[in-house]
Amino acid sequence: MNKDRTTADPVPAKRLRADVALLLDTIAAGKVAIAPLDVAYAVNACTEAGIRAIYAAKKRSYEKPGGLFANVGMSRAIHTMEDWKHDLAETIVREENIPFSIVAPFRARHEFFGRMEPFVMESSTKAGTMDMLLNAGQFHNEIARQSWQRGMPVFGSSANTSLQGSKYRYQDIEAPVREAASVYFDYGASRYANPQGYSSTIIDFRDFSVIRVGVVFEQVAAAFEKHGKVELRLP
Repeated sequence: MNKDRTTADPVPAKRLRADVALLLDTIAAGKVAIAPLDVAYAVNACTEAGIRAIYAAKKRSYEKPGGLFANVGMSRAIHTMEDWKHDLAETIVREENIPFSIVAPFRARHEFFGRMEPFVMESSTKAGTMDMLLNAGQFHNEIARQSWQRGMPVFGSSANTSLQGSKYRYQDIEAPVREAASVYFDYGASRYANPQGYSSTIIDFRDFSVIRVGVVFEQVAAAFEKHGKVELRLP
């Protein structure tokens, strides 16, 4: 990859579809993949074997669940929250084109989760809520689209050793995490690379408290105020 390229640079649709299809085929076989997102590089899996491999490589506590790679349509179908909150999330994605994650109660018996192993559900939820990452770039959005089409939930977290900060280039990912992946996609530097090591902003939509401050947080907070008259609650 050109060292000056970023994850926001357009990729031909045919190639993007093929790359994501390969990622999904790989993780469906119980393996791990590394994906280039605008917020940071991520590791993905969808089976118990894959999730366990991610946690081992990252040295991550099982107290910290992964997030579902999703879009606003998936959130609307699965998250159980008031319509105005769904409308607000959709408006912010459409009008502001910025990434953020929604944490909210969800329909655990939704048909989308019908083939998912119990361990995957247990390790990807917390206290009856599920984290869904929205609008984290072209690769992320295509994963969400194809995973919904396949009926195959895809979970992920940042591709780095736990507590060592997000990585914005494939070559910067620590060796144990790189080696855990059977396939990777290098699309250059993440769009929102930053010296703080931030990834996505995570918001609990039950009370709009901020679980994690992430990239473009000021824009995210301003968007919630502008479109919903909602003031995000910092810890």
